Amino acid sequence: MRQITLAVFIAALITGPAMSDTPISNAAPWDQAFLPPAPKWDGASRALLRPASDPWASGFEQDAELNFSPDYANTRAWFERLDAASDLIRLESFGTSPEGRDIYAVIASKDGAQFDPAKPVVLVQAGIHPGEIDGKDAGMMLLRDIAFYGKSDLLDGANLILIPILSVDGHERSGRYSRPNQRGPRVQGWRNTGTNQNLNRDYLKLDQPEMRAVRGLILKYNPDIYLDVHVTDGMDYQYDVTFGFTGEDETFTRSPAIAGWLDSVYKPHLYNGLEAQGHIPGELVFGLDDDNPRAGLNDGGLGERFSNGWGDAAHIPTILIENHSLKPHDQRVLGTYVFIEETLKVMSQNVAVVRAAIAADRALRPASLPANFVQVEEPTEIVPFKGIKYEMYESAASGRKEIRWLGEADPEIWQMPWFGSKPSLHLTRPSAYWVPAYRTDIIERLAASGVQMTRVDAPTSVDVTMLRLKGPKLSQRANEGHIEVKIDGVEEEMTRWTFAPGSVRVSTDQPLGDLVMLALEPQSRESYFAWGMFLEVLSRVEYIEPYAIAPLADLMMASDPALKAEFEAKLAAEPDFAANAHARLGWFYERTPFYDQRHLLYPVAREN
Repeated sequence: MRQITLAVFIAALITGPAMSDTPISNAAPWDQAFLPPAPKWDGASRALLRPASDPWASGFEQDAELNFSPDYANTRAWFERLDAASDLIRLESFGTSPEGRDIYAVIASKDGAQFDPAKPVVLVQAGIHPGEIDGKDAGMMLLRDIAFYGKSDLLDGANLILIPILSVDGHERSGRYSRPNQRGPRVQGWRNTGTNQNLNRDYLKLDQPEMRAVRGLILKYNPDIYLDVHVTDGMDYQYDVTFGFTGEDETFTRSPAIAGWLDSVYKPHLYNGLEAQGHIPGELVFGLDDDNPRAGLNDGGLGERFSNGWGDAAHIPTILIENHSLKPHDQRVLGTYVFIEETLKVMSQNVAVVRAAIAADRALRPASLPANFVQVEEPTEIVPFKGIKYEMYESAASGRKEIRWLGEADPEIWQMPWFGSKPSLHLTRPSAYWVPAYRTDIIERLAASGVQMTRVDAPTSVDVTMLRLKGPKLSQRANEGHIEVKIDGVEEEMTRWTFAPGSVRVSTDQPLGDLVMLALEPQSRESYFAWGMFLEVLSRVEYIEPYAIAPLADLMMASDPALKAEFEAKLAAEPDFAANAHARLGWFYERTPFYDQRHLLYPVAREN
């Protein structure tokens, strides 16, 4: 029996399950019957659905089970038809994927190609993880209703830009076996791109053409709010639409004015709008312990590689939406529709105050910049949480007790420990950085980010601080196509350095100055260095034979009592060093003028 079932599975993979909606026979265990039951839901937002017979029904609405999302070609054709039929809708290409697909946005406006500057711009991004495609299906419905079904007034006070599919190559690597922890759609795209990159790790380093393209779109339209639509993983709970932003509930933020408005105005408005349509909104949180749902929650960490962390540092109101993966696809899509619609409403009513908050945060120049956030040791507070009932059972497969979610709302409100984050590093703000001309790749990344720079056309000598890296350690595995590097710290060396023509001076006195620091300080775990883009400085050039350094070392000790005392103290304190002849001789070599003076010298300089 096992061989027959396995054969069915292999046949399904070979024939391409994405090409057929026919259920696999024999009720194979990979048909997601293993997922816990979903609580019944019949929210008022179901009234937003158009019948399948409607000529403008989306691919999602045409499916009898409301558990389908159309492929790239059909989605593009539907939007092109909408563009041709409505003066309010237009498509704009803004990039090309590694596999040659067009990356496009759908723009809804009453202003034509030139936006009314008085109106806020709402940017909604779907499909950065293409299996999590709720934003595309919700956007199709809302744009259709704006064009033809009485919601054009949403554009009286705002303009909408929808990226229906950002990771277009990952979207087309589709099948039934993409996200095993997610309930629908039946056919899902793949989490990573065609080059196997996770775009939601690329906001600061900008490796990928998709992310450079979306950054260009942001620079062009300067959105007043940025919604990044995902579907979460992890524990079961009652909430169907969770969302968050850095600085929520008065936690740390690089954009306090923005976070204050989001906390006091935006979040309550969205909660009210979602609840009125039968949804259960909640804060974006992550479980501490997969084996113990009540152990506590945390914020998932604060990193500028993610949209919300990057948006906070770039001073753009950025909302990370994580619909709950165990809720049915239609429930999630409808919740996303309501979310976008309510965002258009609240932004049209608050554009002046939002822009004032953005301007205030972009004017900040903190002398000390917290970085490298880690979870606090003790709970920050106790928070109420709407959980799902569960039980523990003995699993024959794992040989231990596992969680079985029961699909029923727990009437008891859980009181959950919540663990915030704290910085493990504080960076001192220099007036500027100097990037040498030969690092054109670093200069290009900064330019793609929208960072302001001054290029020198002649050799330029500057008094700077160079950083000598201490204790570099390479990661033992690749991450997003990089070998990451950690260091124990840096030693500062004041010097006068001459920079070649083509070098750039990058001032930190600019709106993106915080991002500049996080990208160029080697101790920052979000920096280009930490991602392994400066591996050349780890290589030492030239060496000295033992027959030469041994007598030289003896002479050095004889002529320098302080050096001899330092060496003897190290011998006494470090037995492993004392027993290693090569390490002992290397210690002296490092203190001679023959040693490679640029070994571990970070080539990006600080101007203080």
